Amino acid sequence: MLELSRRRFLIGVGLSGLVVASPRLLAATPSSSEQDFHVRPIPSTGESVPAIGMGTWITFNVGSDQYLIDQRTRVLEAFLERKGTVIDCSPMYGSSADVIGAALDKLGAHDRIFSATKIWTSNGSETREQATTSVRRWGIERFDLLQVHNLLAWQEHLATLKAMKAEGRVRYIGITTSHGRRHRELARVMETEPLDFVQLTYNVLDREAEERLLPLARERGIAVIVNRPFQGGSLFRRFQSEPLPPWASEAGVGNWAEFFLKFIISHPAVTCAIPATTRVEHMQENMGAMYGQLPDARQRRMMADYVRQL
Repeated sequence: MLELSRRRFLIGVGLSGLVVASPRLLAATPSSSEQDFHVRPIPSTGESVPAIGMGTWITFNVGSDQYLIDQRTRVLEAFLERKGTVIDCSPMYGSSADVIGAALDKLGAHDRIFSATKIWTSNGSETREQATTSVRRWGIERFDLLQVHNLLAWQEHLATLKAMKAEGRVRYIGITTSHGRRHRELARVMETEPLDFVQLTYNVLDREAEERLLPLARERGIAVIVNRPFQGGSLFRRFQSEPLPPWASEAGVGNWAEFFLKFIISHPAVTCAIPATTRVEHMQENMGAMYGQLPDARQRRMMADYVRQL
């Protein structure tokens, strides 16, 4: 029933801010053992982060509506209760940074997160100013990760970010792309620049990154954050009414959210996937992918073949 209701929800709402009833939170401790909790090392330092993070594109852009801010706070609370830490945002995402800041304040959770945002301005001289504004909006002292958003003015911004990292004003730096765009240019940057992170689109249908970017990230020791793991919800709209394959449990998969996310985080080059959601129960499903068995290489091929045939 939950699977069908998720599909109806995704089909019915579109991309605007959503007013939904607040579901009761489940128990904070998952049934899976601690040994089955999936973390990944950041290659440049060895520090580990959970393999499932949280995106905020569209979902946290709710303006000043207090009801929706409170609801998104409950979504963040569910994320933290399931041991999530990586939260990704961008100045491009409207009020999302302010909503994150309000939620962190209410939960007293500033020291429980791995904070990641982006530099998004065509003016290469505004890197520090925009980073400072984002720090204020989140209510934190500094970001763990600053990324050049969609390669916009990346040469100027990256030069400043490298200086900020040397000054201790940010811990990690990176660069992003999305929707499968500009992979050749991203590969050239990865080959020549000292990046800690890249962010890119990768999912069970959008697999172009497997050809060059993911192998290059392993070769160069660059962490990979995966955006659009659900294709903006279209994977649920397309497949949610279909049955899981009969061998799903053998791959550690109990629902479609786990199917999509475990396919991604089981790739050896992937550090973290950042699905976005507006609903607590969907957050709980997403975070379930961080626990239990992951598919092996053979099962990953079976997963990709299965959805192509549906």
